[in-house]
Amino acid sequence: MTELPESAKVVIVGGGIVGCSVAYHLGRMGWSEVLVVERDRLTSGSTWHAAGLVGQLRSHASITRLLGYSVELYARLEAETGQATGFRQNGGLRLACSRERWTELRRQATTARSFGLEMHLLTPREAQELWPLMTVEDVVGAAFLPTDGQVNPSDVTLALAKGARAAGVAFGEGVRVVDFVIEHGRVRGVLTDRGRVRCETVVLCAGQWTRDLAARAGVNVPLVSLQHQYVISEPIPGVAPGLPTLRDPDRLTYYKEEVGGLVMGGYEPDPLPFPSDSVPADFSFQLLDGDFDHFEPLMRLALGRVPALETVGIKRLVNGPESFTPDGNFILGEAPEVRGLFVAAGFNAFGIAAGGGAGMALAEWIAHGAPPFDLWPVDIRRFGRHAEDIRWVRTRTLEAYARHYAIAFPQEEMTSGRPLRRSPLYDRLAEHGAVFGEKLGFERPNWFALPGEPREERPSFERPNWFEAVAREHRACRERVALFDQSSFGKFLLVGRDAEAVLSWLCANDIRRPVGRVIYTQMLNPRGGIECDVTVARLASDRFYIVTGTGFATRDADWIRRHIPEQAHCTLVDVTGAVSVLSLMGPRSRELLAELVREDVSNEAFPFSHWRRLHVAGAPVDALRVTYVGELGYELHVPTEFALTVFDALMEAGEAFGLTLAGYRAIETLRLEKGYRAWGADIGPDHSPLAAGLGFAVKLATDLPFLGREALEEERRKPLTRRFAGFMVDDPEVRLWGRETVYRNGERVGWLTSAGFGHTVARSLGYGYVRHEAGVDRDFLLSGTYELEVAGERVPARIFLEPPYDPQNRRIRA
Repeated sequence: MTELPESAKVVIVGGGIVGCSVAYHLGRMGWSEVLVVERDRLTSGSTWHAAGLVGQLRSHASITRLLGYSVELYARLEAETGQATGFRQNGGLRLACSRERWTELRRQATTARSFGLEMHLLTPREAQELWPLMTVEDVVGAAFLPTDGQVNPSDVTLALAKGARAAGVAFGEGVRVVDFVIEHGRVRGVLTDRGRVRCETVVLCAGQWTRDLAARAGVNVPLVSLQHQYVISEPIPGVAPGLPTLRDPDRLTYYKEEVGGLVMGGYEPDPLPFPSDSVPADFSFQLLDGDFDHFEPLMRLALGRVPALETVGIKRLVNGPESFTPDGNFILGEAPEVRGLFVAAGFNAFGIAAGGGAGMALAEWIAHGAPPFDLWPVDIRRFGRHAEDIRWVRTRTLEAYARHYAIAFPQEEMTSGRPLRRSPLYDRLAEHGAVFGEKLGFERPNWFALPGEPREERPSFERPNWFEAVAREHRACRERVALFDQSSFGKFLLVGRDAEAVLSWLCANDIRRPVGRVIYTQMLNPRGGIECDVTVARLASDRFYIVTGTGFATRDADWIRRHIPEQAHCTLVDVTGAVSVLSLMGPRSRELLAELVREDVSNEAFPFSHWRRLHVAGAPVDALRVTYVGELGYELHVPTEFALTVFDALMEAGEAFGLTLAGYRAIETLRLEKGYRAWGADIGPDHSPLAAGLGFAVKLATDLPFLGREALEEERRKPLTRRFAGFMVDDPEVRLWGRETVYRNGERVGWLTSAGFGHTVARSLGYGYVRHEAGVDRDFLLSGTYELEVAGERVPARIFLEPPYDPQNRRIRA
């Protein structure tokens, strides 16, 4: 292209595999006014030196689905475009060399079956038959995914570009974007070294350069560049093009066939960042110098698995920097800071595997205003303000990289870059034995150790070391009273004369209630899926207080703000840091609260789903009578400067009532027994309230309009094809952690979206959706015989549709 157009509908910045994939899919959708600008030549960033493995299985169904789409696309792309891709569906092999790794692998095989992905468990000898070059003396077992494969990264990118050009997409190589045109919070164009291009949408697919480029638009993209090395060997006898890819996580290494030899790389426990904060703008088709000393430990581990590497020649040690993120997932979606500016970056060395699916998903997001399915694990809005600091991002990202091949134990916490965000109660809780976890940068007590107990977490697929401590806290909440610090909640005020109208349109439940009421509600998308799951308290005629889960604060605030009409007189104010929350829960919570306040807190004066202004030890307290643990209780929302005073008063008065400090692990076991849903696991953008059993919180019985109403009305005219249900295993030794496959009468019908141990019912229990295209009603659910597949073995399970604890809600309304 000699000259850039003056305008385009979409400008894509970056000509690697992801940028070309977005262009290809927009072109396939008929969007011809699309321009791709690349500062050098296509693939010149990190695509050209990528290893090219194409795996599919992830811990989230939607991301597995996205990667599966990449495989489908790459399989047909060469025939469609005439451009070679080097795609071979030779399968992927994964080894386990310890008992715990074998448990992880068996659970991954169950997850694969849950998500409809073919995966076979093998003996060491069977694995060696597929990969004859390796020794297997230390191998306990293996898994094989026959639909995994590999591609030539540059070739598949050029094929996507060719397909895009055929659909009318324009490409400008040698074009550098230097800034953006932003007007009233929306992108209106890009400024390049060859002129200005007006546009409605910008897509940043600039790999390692995305963070710096996005910052010019006021957008935070938390990624850093790390060094990633692999060797390419000379040809090895017996290595043929059909050899599966191999991952050997206990030896931190991976392998693939390359022109009769092997590519061998890995994830070292002491990764190295790029030598400077930013990658130079002219770093094109370049590598860093190979660091043989740093790579040597991986090479030694590899020689123990593939002895042939000891005698064969090494063609090259490739040190190709790539972008990585603090949680190991890539970053996708529309930036909350600027409308019309989308991001696809930070692919953590699996950009080739994700590129096809990520491009498809982002193209649909741009074209239709929403992703094709729930992409929360990779959503750019999963980060908070703490991820703006490059030092924190680098520290956490180095840990995530080092853990790439670590065993993924359930509920394991990251440890770097902590503590960062702290409740005013942090030191007090630490003095009482708190063992902290972290979410969105917030330190939160997971559980409390007694004197003499180790204050550390040792996760396990069986009983983790916190099991008994959580049981103590669980029983205290059920039998007496427990105090939880939930100050990390996302908290917002929606204020203004149009606040009621805006919130009434956004909320599925009826929020047009009198001052003093608290409403549990979802906010839906046009498809009827659940975008937000929140509590709303009406403080005044023009003022609402909105509370959401810690991890969803950025996302929910963005959802609300983008749905406030420009002409509306209302504003959303983030008050998260200004308000602390002490949740007092349990059958004796009212007695304890009554000791500290002069106000009447009887059931008649202060019923469930209401809030009241109280005063504790001189501090103003907004008490919300709600619960997420299934007991009588109160969330005490306190100005931060009064939090310690209120805490001390509760602790002193609580001694007479058996008050126990409790953490988030107990909240989880308590809510599971009560059947409360968790957004991001049990409910989300792909789940409607009707399928999730939350129809009681929807105002369909009124004539009030709300976003998503038409979709729900259409849904209830037909039989539901899936419904939320609970499952309980009678064997107390069986551990459920989520993603276990659900079988009804021997047929796979779904998987567990969340699970754990209920200390009151003394059983493992979990929840999930039972699917059946002909319709799922109560009779269908209750007439089946159910099993759960747990780590490759099926165990009998009992279905339940009412929560196993207090199904009549008598305790919470007492």
